[in-house]
Amino acid sequence: MPIWKQLSLCLFILALGVCGWVYLSPAAGPTLVGLGVPQGLVSMVAPSSQAGDGKGQAQGGGQGQGRRGGGGQQDILVAIEPVAMGVINDRLNAIGDGEAIEAVTVMPQASGMVAEIAVKSGQRVEKGDIIARLDSEEQVILRDQAAVALRSAKEKAESYGNLQSFSRLEVLDAKIAEEQAQLQLTTAELNLKRRDIVAPITGVIGIVGVNIGDNVTTTSPIVTLDNRDRLLVDFWVPERFAATIKTDMPVEATSVSRPGQQFAGKVEAVDSRVDQASRTIRIRARIDNPDDVLRAGMSFNVSMRFPGDQFASVNPLAVQWDGEGSYVWQIVDNKSFKKRVKIIQRNSDKILVDAELKAGDLVAVEGLQRVREGGAVRVAAPDPKAPEVAVR
Repeated sequence: MPIWKQLSLCLFILALGVCGWVYLSPAAGPTLVGLGVPQGLVSMVAPSSQAGDGKGQAQGGGQGQGRRGGGGQQDILVAIEPVAMGVINDRLNAIGDGEAIEAVTVMPQASGMVAEIAVKSGQRVEKGDIIARLDSEEQVILRDQAAVALRSAKEKAESYGNLQSFSRLEVLDAKIAEEQAQLQLTTAELNLKRRDIVAPITGVIGIVGVNIGDNVTTTSPIVTLDNRDRLLVDFWVPERFAATIKTDMPVEATSVSRPGQQFAGKVEAVDSRVDQASRTIRIRARIDNPDDVLRAGMSFNVSMRFPGDQFASVNPLAVQWDGEGSYVWQIVDNKSFKKRVKIIQRNSDKILVDAELKAGDLVAVEGLQRVREGGAVRVAAPDPKAPEVAVR
């Protein structure tokens, strides 16, 4: 092929490539205009929209469809969301069991037959009230015998003391006999008193477990007695709260038996050690029961409030990862900056992170693939029909 034909073919292919470049590349038109190619010639090849962009770029320095950065590159379009603040470890919920603040199982102090029952189930008694009596005929006789023996010993001691015919040793023996008789009477009266089964505390009688005529011993339960003016609720909490919970801190409790009703109370005691198997610590709360609507043995849902720990809260889409860990793109003055974050807690709609971010800071949540450190960005308006908004 002649040389002039080869040159013509090369020029034709080169012209065709330039035309394709101008037609397909948005940056080609402004570049050729900057190199001195007439705008009219470029407009004959480039699409009308690109030609207009080239003119705007040449005359306005970045106005048209989007703002242009240095070197002819278009700004990255991103969507943003403000950073909020989230709180964790500010509330504790646990399940606990209630018990009366005072509860005893009453047992007799002597063996014998039940002769009388003075109370009934559900009755409120005061400390010292008679609950039941055992048969006491034998103890009455022994008491009377001891009383007679004491009177005899007293008369003998007085006679020996008034008469000079008795030696000092005989008078002393008479006084010792009087004292022994007094001790025997005291013992007899104590045994008789123990035939009465009395309430050791103020409270409410449970179900009476014996009947008149039953023979009981000192290990036979007669009745349960509960002081339920206040209830103690034991519950277990994670060990991280061991140093946070103190006595007299307020608690709120709800019971299945009283839905929708809350009972106020305070922390009564904190256990001295953490259970190694469950890694929890036992807390005891005291709950007032002025209306007597709660019972020992009920289950309670106990809640406590704490100041908690505050962390930045971001959209899950904002968190990215690289070889060094997780990060987010913070948008400041239409530029992107990488902020390293440490994930504290994941929720369905937000992630709490430990980072140098404060409430109101803006982070990118979409369009993150082309974002670079310090790069220029355009912020998409929330409404598709709204104009672009600038970030400041």
